[in-house]
Amino acid sequence: MLSCSFYVVAAVAAFLGSCHAEEKCAGIPGLPGAPGANGLPGRDGRDGLRGEPGPPGPVGPPGGAMGPPGRDGPPGPPGLKGERGEKGEKGNTGPPGLPASLDTELGNVLASLKHRIGRLEGVLTLNTKITEVGEKILASNGKEVNFASALKSCEEAGGTLATPMNEEENNAVLGIVKQYNRYAYLGIKENETLGQFSYMNGMPVNYTKWHQYEPNGKGREKCVEMYKDGSWNDKNCNLNRLTVCEF
Repeated sequence: MLSCSFYVVAAVAAFLGSCHAEEKCAGIPGLPGAPGANGLPGRDGRDGLRGEPGPPGPVGPPGGAMGPPGRDGPPGPPGLKGERGEKGEKGNTGPPGLPASLDTELGNVLASLKHRIGRLEGVLTLNTKITEVGEKILASNGKEVNFASALKSCEEAGGTLATPMNEEENNAVLGIVKQYNRYAYLGIKENETLGQFSYMNGMPVNYTKWHQYEPNGKGREKCVEMYKDGSWNDKNCNLNRLTVCEF
């Protein structure tokens, strides 16, 4: 039978052997070491991802101060067109332009227009649509209407009723009258003085071609028509006659 001291030595040897094998030994805790140096500072929190916006806060008390304006939203669709404003005052007159003779660009435009107008007049004249006499151009739409309607149609086209002021112009109107074989109204009317006739601008007539014994209406026949021989006759304004305009 082994002695008690053998068992004690064996236990100690076994303990030391096991401690060496595991490289761990449970000993008495030592004294704490000195604190280490501080590490580098970490990144600021602002460098992180932006979080989702929080819910709106509660409404403040009535009469409280208005908060700062929020961010602009996306542009909305265009609104309805408003009413037209009042016309503004006339602006100052601009500086005078160059005379046409010195403005090369304007001169070229005018030359082109004259050329085109000349060609147009030539085509219309060739097709007997217009008649040129002096500075006037005569034309007819072939319609027979009363005096007021004839005058209106000529004015809407930028002219007036044909008004012969000499023999040459009277013969030019006569050519259209013969072409349509219809009497035609002239741009002449009896004025306030019975038996006295004036042009549409109120000026007294300075050339006449009255038919024999005409005019004889004396206030009853205030308009003037041209016969197929070129002579004139005073006539009621409500009758339908050929429309001949001058431009």
